[in-house]
Amino acid sequence: MAPDIAATLAGYDLEKLTLACVGSHSALDLCAGARRAGLRNLVVTAQGREQTYARHFAVRGEDAERRGCVEETLQLERFPDLLKPEVQEDLLRRNVVFVPNRSFEVYLHQRYSYDEIERGMRVPFFGSRTLLRAEERGEASNQYALLEQADVPYPRQFAGPDEIDRLVMVKASHAKVSFERAFFLCSSPAEYDAQAERLKLAGVLNDEGLAGAVIEEYALGPTVNLNFFRSKVLGELELIGTDTRRQTNLDGMRALLAEQQAALGSTPMKMEEAGHIATTLTESMLERAFTLGERFVRAADAAFPPGIIGPFALQCVIVSGPPKDFVVYDVSLRIPGSPGTRYTPYSAYLWGRDISVGERIAMEVAWAREQGRLNEVLT
Repeated sequence: MAPDIAATLAGYDLEKLTLACVGSHSALDLCAGARRAGLRNLVVTAQGREQTYARHFAVRGEDAERRGCVEETLQLERFPDLLKPEVQEDLLRRNVVFVPNRSFEVYLHQRYSYDEIERGMRVPFFGSRTLLRAEERGEASNQYALLEQADVPYPRQFAGPDEIDRLVMVKASHAKVSFERAFFLCSSPAEYDAQAERLKLAGVLNDEGLAGAVIEEYALGPTVNLNFFRSKVLGELELIGTDTRRQTNLDGMRALLAEQQAALGSTPMKMEEAGHIATTLTESMLERAFTLGERFVRAADAAFPPGIIGPFALQCVIVSGPPKDFVVYDVSLRIPGSPGTRYTPYSAYLWGRDISVGERIAMEVAWAREQGRLNEVLT
């Protein structure tokens, strides 16, 4: 049974609401945003990964020397300990509103099912606690189902390698790192077999991962993440910012000349996150971006009531067409791991100054508290 959020809030000191998250991914963005909006913050850390939050960016100093953004940390031995009853009781005593990020999903899902996570987290979530599972391609109502229902363009998929007749991207679970995916490109069944065998020998793939792999047409063009914020308080969809990824070892390969790339031989291509770069869109594409975002919100609202609350992103390739258009190759249904979105102009166009996603979350929570509408933004 899902937690009774109304009963939980009735027992909270709402003047001491504390935004909390797992110490990874976007925690600093959230903490800095909470402080700017006048809310408390807490970072849940794992042993061996606490120094960033407990030391380097901890709040300290007085007056003009006041610095840092992390007010409190709660150190656990490992992240899945977050579901222990005594930890949940501690969070409840601290009046916590939990903001899930990708690291929260990944590390807890290594031990628990989504049903167990949704039930075991007794503190209120900012956003929908039931929508997180749609990011997983193995779920019945996953992101592809939502994109289809929303009539949002996404790459054509192939049922198996025998159907490959053009350049495709194969996305499979990594053999050694369960929360990572392995990728490779091929354009025929023979190339698929050769690449798969090479990556199996390298320990990157195994038969189980290949059996559940997604094979989709490779969309050719620049990538951009459309980072939206769906405000329940204002009844609007906002484009907070746009960015693109930096990935190992793909970015290194791109920097080489063709003859140097050839010298790499069978070195597997990796697309592990290394950071993000702020980027912009031509203004002529903004209307289409909002159209796709609004369609996706309506589809998610229908499939996972109460639907999208707060941040989400459509991760796109811009294909040349004609007409030039977005093709969505991935979706994130929580805070993005890209604090650099504030350095694109879109939040300033709307709010008159740069606003990070973390601050926009805190603003929404603060407004909902002031208006007695926390039940509309927390689940």
